[in-house]
Amino acid sequence: MTTDAALTDVAPDFFKLRIQLMDQGSFRHMLADTGNLKIKIRCYAAGNGENAMHAHYNQDHSFVILDGQARFHFPDGTKRELNRNEGIMLPAGCYYCFENSGPDALVVLRIESITSSGGNPEIRKGAQGQQIDPHAPENNRSKTPIFRPNAFYE
Repeated sequence: MTTDAALTDVAPDFFKLRIQLMDQGSFRHMLADTGNLKIKIRCYAAGNGENAMHAHYNQDHSFVILDGQARFHFPDGTKRELNRNEGIMLPAGCYYCFENSGPDALVVLRIESITSSGGNPEIRKGAQGQQIDPHAPENNRSKTPIFRPNAFYE
């Protein structure tokens, strides 16, 4: 039987799906983080995305398209277009890249879980096995973010 003290040891974390829209670049906002599970909302301006082919070896993660369109690319040359309310699950070690393929801002929910191997979830490996910094020019994230005034996804 659980004691009253044990019932108060862990508390829920509440969040709202809201992010300012972008006219250039991308932006992420952490919604919830337990250390093992992270939930982020991200916005990518038209023409932006994570354009370097890469894989995360210590996390399973998923993207859910909340608004806009995303085109995912895979090493074998296949592509998959995802629209609003569609998603993709990427197991640890799965190589991919994506871009905002629509005419307006892309808003995604990103959910990531650290695998049993642990380690830094920010580590990503390129197609040649090299470390890719998520903000490096080769990942096409070097553009200065420009937020759309008074425009939000919510």
